Amino acid sequence: MDILSTLLNNLNYFTVFILMLLESTVIPVPSELVVAPAAYHAAGGNLNAFLVVLFATLGADVGATINYLAGYYLGRPVIYRFANSRLGHLCLLNQHKVEKSEAYFNNHGKLATITGRLIPGIRHLISIPAGLSKMHYGHFILYTTLGAGCWNMILAILGYYLHSVVPEEHLNDKIMEYGEYIKIVIIALVVLAILFFVAKKYVFRKR
Repeated sequence: MDILSTLLNNLNYFTVFILMLLESTVIPVPSELVVAPAAYHAAGGNLNAFLVVLFATLGADVGATINYLAGYYLGRPVIYRFANSRLGHLCLLNQHKVEKSEAYFNNHGKLATITGRLIPGIRHLISIPAGLSKMHYGHFILYTTLGAGCWNMILAILGYYLHSVVPEEHLNDKIMEYGEYIKIVIIALVVLAILFFVAKKYVFRKR
């Protein structure tokens, strides 16, 4: 945890990449406290906001690939055993969370790889059921990039905006406050998107 604190307190393109890689595996790193503060510094001229989003998304892709490969090659029994282990619990994992992400993936198919990246509690685990189902890696990485890129852009816009209204000592508290509103809006939009695609599929079948 000391290492994570050090990385969070020294944000640059490399640390953003590493932290978002960890966040997309099973390490409990809040992406809100990585991308938004980095964009906050970008607004102050210390970093480039576009590169912050780029390296954050690349890190998310690499971390998601690790989870995908674990699901693909290790299989469900090993994944569940790890989730129920002491180390898994230290990573805030349990079998219920993995099963929840599997259910979401199974219910929404490929769309889940994009929308799942936007939903708290599922975002960092959605890659595991993609691997378990042997989803085509090209499709997986495309949808993961789209989902992670959208999430990182939202956080970057938030951080960039807060630079003009919030002093740095209050930044993290404000990010978490705004983050809750953003999560509610995103979940609502994801639900609407899923309903739209389900309705479209139903109408197509009727025709």
